[in-house]
Amino acid sequence: MTIDREAPIGVFDSGVGGLTVACEIMQNLPKERIVYFGDTARVPYGSKSRETVLRYSRQIVRFLQTQGVKAIVVACNTASALALDEIEKEIDIPIIGVIKSGARVAAATTKDDKVGVIATESTIQSGMYQDYIRKIDASIEVFGKACPLFVPLVEEGWMEDSITNQVIERYLSVFARQQIDTLILGCTHYPLLSKSIKEVMGAGVELVNPAYETAIELGGLLKRLDIESTIKETGEFPYRFFVSDAANKFTHFANSILPVATPVTQQINIEEY
Repeated sequence: MTIDREAPIGVFDSGVGGLTVACEIMQNLPKERIVYFGDTARVPYGSKSRETVLRYSRQIVRFLQTQGVKAIVVACNTASALALDEIEKEIDIPIIGVIKSGARVAAATTKDDKVGVIATESTIQSGMYQDYIRKIDASIEVFGKACPLFVPLVEEGWMEDSITNQVIERYLSVFARQQIDTLILGCTHYPLLSKSIKEVMGAGVELVNPAYETAIELGGLLKRLDIESTIKETGEFPYRFFVSDAANKFTHFANSILPVATPVTQQINIEEY
């Protein structure tokens, strides 16, 4: 199959969290166009079964394929953990997730061989971060902590709120006795809380943001496959945004964190795919 190098990158997440990945792609791969889908009607994914997350992910991939994408980024740790391997066998365009790149960087970053992972319940239960890191270096201890309230707090826009700070302190207090020196933000929503997380964890703990690492991995993949975009400025807005619900709320949120203004978000019925 010949892949059109000027086609867009498909990016999807359970909601707004994947915008952290889209943002990194915009900044690090500025020639690439993006089609983003946020499943805002069915967020969060982290408490749902593998079968449900796989069904949702297949629907979204089918939709993105109708948009003519040349590659797909699963900008959701839960979907990366529960659906990526299966979907990779079913499609003929490259697809990557956010877990492997984050695990590699964490393994390279830790000095005391003690890594923490915060993520949704499904991602923690899958053990994928732990497995990937131990394959790299079996001597590294990996401590996982599910933080299910982080996603709804971010979706509500409460990134800097006293209630959010209390929740962060309560969840992350467990790491004090484990003496980690590296913490993976194992959900794409979590980088939006990184300032508060850093304050709680202290200067001695390095935060690993898989969103940035995934954008770098994507760039390497496009280069290896020789499908990097060569498009120069055309005057056409290079990014398209779709959601399954609450388009106006999504647009407002996107405009608060992305480096470009988002002109419109289109709502679609994802159940049709």
